[in-house]
Parts: sequence; structure tokens; C-alpha cells
Amino acid sequence: MIGEYNTSRPHIILKEYGRNVQKLVEYIRQQPDKQKRTELAYTLIELIKQLTPSIKEQGEDPQRMWDDLYIIADFDLDVNNPYTIPDRETVFKKPLKVEYPKNDVRFKHYGKNIEKLVKEALKKEDPQEREDAIIYLGKLMKTFYANWNKEPLDDSVILRDINMMSGGALNMTIDKIREDNLFEKLYKERKKVRPQGGPSGNQAHPGHQSHNRQGGGSGGHNRPFNKNRGNNNNNFKRRRDQ
Repeated sequence: MIGEYNTSRPHIILKEYGRNVQKLVEYIRQQPDKQKRTELAYTLIELIKQLTPSIKEQGEDPQRMWDDLYIIADFDLDVNNPYTIPDRETVFKKPLKVEYPKNDVRFKHYGKNIEKLVKEALKKEDPQEREDAIIYLGKLMKTFYANWNKEPLDDSVILRDINMMSGGALNMTIDKIREDNLFEKLYKERKKVRPQGGPSGNQAHPGHQSHNRQGGGSGGHNRPFNKNRGNNNNNFKRRRDQ
């Protein structure tokens, strides 16, 4: 018996169902009786639910499975479909091409949203609100810049960039900004604290433990050295000799 190679087999239309489902669809399509074709189609739908785990994961959609049967049959399947027969042009219609935004970002190290916030700040008519907007922008810009660059950014550069993005409408004195540190980063970096052992905060060290066991002068319990310890030992030896 000569084996059947994939190169000689028909192309699998929907690979998620496999070749066997495609053969069953072809078998149903060739049945002469429409009622028989319909019964077999319903049976195949139930079989697909059991054989295809992805359908259970995505949630059962009976209409989609019936549409897939028509796709596998090349839309040549005459059965009593409980749903509207899908249209070939609608199924294979190519989606519209989504154009990539081509907006030029002048200050890429800040991001596009900063320029949008500058436009919102220009809508503020109250001088105090504009000043608050400049301060908030400066904080954001310094924070965003620090996320991608190790070197700090001078406040004068940030103020200059805000002025350029706003067309000269947003401005403050650099002396006031530096004096009150108005452009301080929103999120400060946390300093790494080394773990400390023991309730007193002193970190344990293997060398210190040996001194503690010996009752050394600077041991963990700070016990004073017992000068009479040697005499006590001699008295103990004398008692044993007696």
C-alpha cells in the first residue's frame, strides 16, 4: 500500500480544525439528502466542540462554528443552517490599513504627551494656574528625562524647553525655580538599606559569635570579664582533690 504524502493532499483550509474535520465536511457535502446533510452537520458541530480545546478556551460561539463549516466547504454546503449563511466577500474582506501617526515629536526624551500638556497649559488664563502648570510640567520633564538618562538635567534647560514648546507664552524666572527647588522630580529614588540583624541593629558576624561564647569584653551581651574566674577554677580543682 502506497502511503499518502502531504504534498499530494488537499490544502487544509482552517488548520485549527485539522484535516479530519475537513474530510468530514467533504463527506457531508456529498450526501444527496438535505435532511441527512443537516443531521450530520449538527453531529459534526458537537464533535468539533469536543475535539477542539481552543473553542472551550475562547468560549463557545455556535454561529462562528457554522460559519467555519461553510468556509471549509468553500461555501458549497446546502443544509438547514440555524444562522444566516455567511457571505464570501464579507468573510474574506481585508481590513482597512491603519495609518501610523506621523506627528513629529520635537523633544523625544520628554515624550509626545508633554507637548499635549503644554497645549492644555496655554488654555489657562489665570496667571497662578499657568505658573502651577509650568511647575508641574517641569517636575514631569525632569522625571521623564531621569528615567532614560543618568546625567541630571539642569532646571534652566527644562525652562527653556517649556518656553520653546509654548512659543514663549509659558515662562518663569530661573532664580525662583532654583531657590524653591520647584522642578524637583516627582518620584525620588529610594536608597538601598542594608539588612541589619538582631534587635539592637548590629549586624551579626561569624567572628563575633565566637567571642560572645567566650564572654569577651565587647561581646553581644557586653558582659564584663570575670577576674575571679581563674580562682574559682582553682577552688574547684582543690575540692576535687579533697
